[in-house]
Amino acid sequence: MANKKMEVFSPLEAVQICAVLEDCLDQLAILGYIMPVSYEGRTDISNIDAQEISEITKSQKELGVKFEQLMSAKSENRPTVPSESLKFTELGQQLQETSGDLKRANHLFSRAAKQSAVSSDNLRKVQADRQYVSDVIADTLQEMQTSGTFQSLLQAVQREEEKKFNFYTTIIREEEGRKEIKSLQKQLQDVKKEKDLELQNRNEMIAYLKDQLQEMKAKTDMESRYVKKDTELQIYQTQKKCSNAESDLLNEIERKSLSLSEVLSIHPYKQSLTGTPPRKTLRIKTDEEIRVHMEIENFLRQQQMKLEEKLEYWMEKYEKDTESKQQELNTLKASKANDLAALQELAKQCRLFEQVMIEDRVEKEAARRKVEQDALELKSVKKLQAWWRGTMVRHNIGPYKAIKKPKEDETKGKDKGKKGKAGAKKK
Repeated sequence: MANKKMEVFSPLEAVQICAVLEDCLDQLAILGYIMPVSYEGRTDISNIDAQEISEITKSQKELGVKFEQLMSAKSENRPTVPSESLKFTELGQQLQETSGDLKRANHLFSRAAKQSAVSSDNLRKVQADRQYVSDVIADTLQEMQTSGTFQSLLQAVQREEEKKFNFYTTIIREEEGRKEIKSLQKQLQDVKKEKDLELQNRNEMIAYLKDQLQEMKAKTDMESRYVKKDTELQIYQTQKKCSNAESDLLNEIERKSLSLSEVLSIHPYKQSLTGTPPRKTLRIKTDEEIRVHMEIENFLRQQQMKLEEKLEYWMEKYEKDTESKQQELNTLKASKANDLAALQELAKQCRLFEQVMIEDRVEKEAARRKVEQDALELKSVKKLQAWWRGTMVRHNIGPYKAIKKPKEDETKGKDKGKKGKAGAKKK
C-alpha cells in the first residue's frame, strides 16, 4: 500500500490496526518491566555464570559418584534370603532418590546454560531497541488515529534500511581498503627488495672503486719514485761522464804542454818551421773542448727539464685522478645516505600501514561481534515474546481473556450439572 500516494484506511480497519498497535505497546512495556536489572552496576557479572555452572557440575559429579556406588552395591547385594530383602529395598529407594537428584541437577545445569546473566551493555542495548520500537509504534498509532495512514512507520523502516545499507557500504569500503593496503604492502616489499639490491650493488661498486683507487695510488707512487730515481741516476751518470772527460782532457792538455815544452827546449829552431805556434793550437783545442762541454751541459739540462716536466705532468695527473675518484666516492656516499633515508621512510610507512591493518581488523571483528550479538538478541526477544504470548494464553491475560472466558463458563456449568446428577443418584 506504499504507493506514491498513501491509501487511507477505513475507520474500521484503522480501529483494528490501532488495537493491534496498542497491544504491541502494552507487550513492549511489560517486556521493559520484566527485563533483569539486578546486574546493573555490578563488576562481577562475568563470574556469576561461571560460579553457578561450577557449583552445578560439582554437585553432578558427587551425585554421579554416589549413583555408581549405589549401583555397584545393588549389584553385589542381591537378596538371597528374605531377611536381606529389606536392605535391598532401601538401596533401591536411595538409588531412586539419587537418580532424581541427578535429573534435577541436569535440569538446573541446562537452565543455567540457557538463562545466563546478561551484561549491562547488552541490557542497555535491548532496552534502547525496545524503546525505539515502542516510539515508532506509538508514532504510527498516533498517525493511524489522526489520519488513518502509517507514513511514520514507512519512514522508520526506510531509515533502518539506510542505516543497514550504510553499514554494509562501510564493510565493503573496509574490505576494499584492506585489499588496497595489501597491494600497497606488496609494492612496499618489492620497493624494499629493489632498494636493498640497489644498495648492495652500490656498496660493491664503492668497494671496487676503493680498490681501484688504492691500486692507482700505489701505481702512481711507484711510477713517481721510479721516474725520480731514474732522473737522478741519469743526471749523476752524465755528470760523472762529463767530469771524467774533463779530467782526461786536462790530463791530455798537461801532457801535450809538457811534451811541447820539452821539444821547444831541445829544438828551438823548429819554431820557425811550423806554421802556427804550439800555444795557439792548444788554445784552439781548449776552446773546442769547452764548447763541447757547454753543448753537453745544455743537452743534459734540456733532458733534465723534460724529465721534470714529465714528473710534473704525472704528479698533476695523479692529483686529478685522486680528486675525481674522491668526488665519485663522495657522490656514492651521498646517494647511499639518500637511499638509506628513503628506506627508513618506507619502513615507517610500512609500520603505519600495519597499524592501520590491525585497527581495521579490530573494527571488523567488533562489527562482526555486534552483528552476532544483534542476531542473538533478536532471537532472545522472539523467544521472550513467544513465551509471553503463551503465558497470556495459558493465564487468560490481555486480549485472550475474552476468548477463553465463555469456554470456562461452559465447562463449569457442565461440571456443576454432572455433580448435581451424581448427588441425586446417591440420594
